[in-house]
Amino acid sequence: MWIIGLSTGAITLIVVVVVLAFIALFLIKQYNALVVLRNKVRNSFSQIDVQLKRRFDMIPNLVETVKGYAKHEESIFGEFARARGLFAQASKTGDVHQMAEADKGFTGALSRLMVVSEQYPDLKANTNFIELMDQLKDTENKIAFSRQFYNDTVMKYNNVIELFPSNIVAGMFNFKAAEFFEVTKSEEREAVKVQF
Repeated sequence: MWIIGLSTGAITLIVVVVVLAFIALFLIKQYNALVVLRNKVRNSFSQIDVQLKRRFDMIPNLVETVKGYAKHEESIFGEFARARGLFAQASKTGDVHQMAEADKGFTGALSRLMVVSEQYPDLKANTNFIELMDQLKDTENKIAFSRQFYNDTVMKYNNVIELFPSNIVAGMFNFKAAEFFEVTKSEEREAVKVQF
């Protein structure tokens, strides 16, 4: 009943204040949701980084174990070193594409190493080699899971950035789409072909 006693100007002011409060609450809610998703993307990327670092830290031990058996396979050790260097650089810059390239280089060198290990039965029976390969397999599984989780998180984040009305808030506050951790060349999706 108190509204009856108010002037038209006062009612208009109340309506404007309520609408502005609603808009402000909407902006705050959307902005906070975008920040939470962006932080989830960063966190899931850092989980990939942790697992890749763990894998690349295992390389010197694996290389030293294999060197004693396969002294003439220096090119494989060079591939590991290049992949490790590329990973270190990508890790510093947070470049998802470069990190995927380092991962690809490592995977290629690892598949070549597996071929070499088949040629040395004593190496395959070596306790250190077996333990390192088990740890590497465990790490590979964690990397695959981390990549999948990262890509799922990126998809959710990118969807929120692109869908209306949150895309308006994302544009206002300069939220950018995140990059997927993916294979960039179609040949890389094919099974590795080993020829003797």
